[in-house]
Amino acid sequence: MTKGSQLTLYAANQSHRKLHKTVVEWVLDEISKVGIHGATVTEVSEGVDAHGKYHAARFFELVDQPVAVMVAGADDQIDALLANLRAGGVHLFFTRSRVEFDVLGESIDEPQAEAKP
Repeated sequence: MTKGSQLTLYAANQSHRKLHKTVVEWVLDEISKVGIHGATVTEVSEGVDAHGKYHAARFFELVDQPVAVMVAGADDQIDALLANLRAGGVHLFFTRSRVEFDVLGESIDEPQAEAKP
């Protein structure tokens, strides 16, 4: 098991942009840049942002839909990610928790052992 941190980032809505990308796309790029190879994006039906403003997905317009991005990695990767996000100047609320993590099953890149007759 690897010890590290789980980081959950909360974006108030999907309409915010950074470098001609949605904030979520930009965050996912930053996650990849620090060597973390997986993240989960969850679209939330409604929520209240760090300023107390209510946001909700509307039937015809989803741009105000809150989004959460969850990622786990080694502490040095999470520290680098947070530094990059801070330097990017995007306003994001986040939580960070200590976790242990690992991967189950065979890697897609690893050749599978052949069965012996």
